[in-house]
Amino acid sequence: MLTLGIETSCDETAVAIYDSDIGLIFDKIYSQSLHSKYGGVVPELASRDHLRKIISLIRISFLEYRLCFSDIDVIAYTAGPGLIGSLLVGATIACTLGFALNLPVIPINHLEAHIHTPMMEGVITDYPFISLLVSGGHTQLIYVKNFRDYELLGQSIDDAAGEAFDKVAKLLGLQYPGGKLLSDMARHGKLNKFIFPRPMLNKDNLNFSFSGIKTFALNILKNIKYNIELYADIARAFEDAMIDVLVNKCISAIKKTGLKRVVLVGGVSANDVLRDKLSTSLKLYDGKAFYSSKNFCTDNAAMIAYTGMIHFFNKNIHDNKLNIKVYPRWSLV
Repeated sequence: MLTLGIETSCDETAVAIYDSDIGLIFDKIYSQSLHSKYGGVVPELASRDHLRKIISLIRISFLEYRLCFSDIDVIAYTAGPGLIGSLLVGATIACTLGFALNLPVIPINHLEAHIHTPMMEGVITDYPFISLLVSGGHTQLIYVKNFRDYELLGQSIDDAAGEAFDKVAKLLGLQYPGGKLLSDMARHGKLNKFIFPRPMLNKDNLNFSFSGIKTFALNILKNIKYNIELYADIARAFEDAMIDVLVNKCISAIKKTGLKRVVLVGGVSANDVLRDKLSTSLKLYDGKAFYSSKNFCTDNAAMIAYTGMIHFFNKNIHDNKLNIKVYPRWSLV
């Protein structure tokens, strides 16, 4: 069975085909670069760029892999959460194709797809586990009991982790999106040259707060002149604080639930320091960390197609294809 996945939740236009027998056939991604000069994603420009690229991306991908629309059995698309205009582009394409080809169409929660990315690759194969979802828009600790059975353990009460990385990167003069650039700069920083706060680390809950770390960085930068070495020290101190909070909250989560497996997903999960520190820290508690390949950490259509396939096997299908709906603030639980 072949599932076509379509992803247009923010600034990545992506299409993929997942085969239930042999796995991923292809995953094509067009990353919008036009937002860098604005220092962040401009929703209207994002949706227009999706509209310009999505049809040609599908056509080129099908031609390259010698596929026809008649080969497809199911269509899955990101219905939320995300930017409403961008979501509507993918939803309209998916529902139109489904109607024209008389195929089942499945709306997918983008967060649920992230959680199942390591399963798509066979990194982890069964439930239950804890998922730490860290991206530009979300930071959540989720108790994944089974497919479609989730409990939210904690989440950010302000900025998401990826959002904080990008904002501090901008303060350091780095180009958007700057999270990866900040991490590269931090590799050259001195340990403990600056000491950043660890918000909510000692609170008796599993929530996060990162806006204070961002403000702390802003206040330091107001009082120093530009110096590449000092900027690297600030990047190092900021990243260390962020990772300390994320890792320690995961430790608290395994103590609270008794589970020993933590699945790390989302764009920030590509951070090597976070991966190493989480794996090392969990071993002290007989725990283990799992994460996907780095090319599947950010938004992609492969995870949408894979999750759509699971929904199809569970008979969760969108019957009325002409009733196009998206959910910009779609909660996972």
